[in-house]
Amino acid sequence: MKTFDHLTVIGLREWIGLPELGINQLIAKVDSGAKTSALHASDIERFERDGQPWVRFNAHAGSLHKPRKQACEAPLIDTKRIKSSNGHMQERCVIRTPMVLGDRTWLVEFTLTCRKEMRYRVLIGCRAMLDGQLVINPGVRFVQDKPQTSKLSEG
Repeated sequence: MKTFDHLTVIGLREWIGLPELGINQLIAKVDSGAKTSALHASDIERFERDGQPWVRFNAHAGSLHKPRKQACEAPLIDTKRIKSSNGHMQERCVIRTPMVLGDRTWLVEFTLTCRKEMRYRVLIGCRAMLDGQLVINPGVRFVQDKPQTSKLSEG
């Protein structure tokens, strides 16, 4: 049997942090069927800063039972047409921000979309898993420790 020692094992659900967006801990659903990661956002507004495209939005970092909004701004990386889980095409803004999972941090692209009807506010897609060198054990959840974003240093 082949093993992959350089890969980090994650479960179907994991705690993540998005420190540049002011989100320290949030439960994410791991979805190997999704190419791109998605973040629940509302009040999405495009604007320019120093001649560059940016986006401001409210990220929804809480749960269905404990809603919490975080006002955010980030450079607009792209817009993509994405087929949602219900089969409808929608144009979404794309941002790139550091994501913390366990003791690792790397840049991840997120599309901004309404996920209010979904149980999890964040979806981690295949591209983030490849970039982070992650492998999923579908039989477990919360393999990695909760991120400690307040203790992060540059790196």
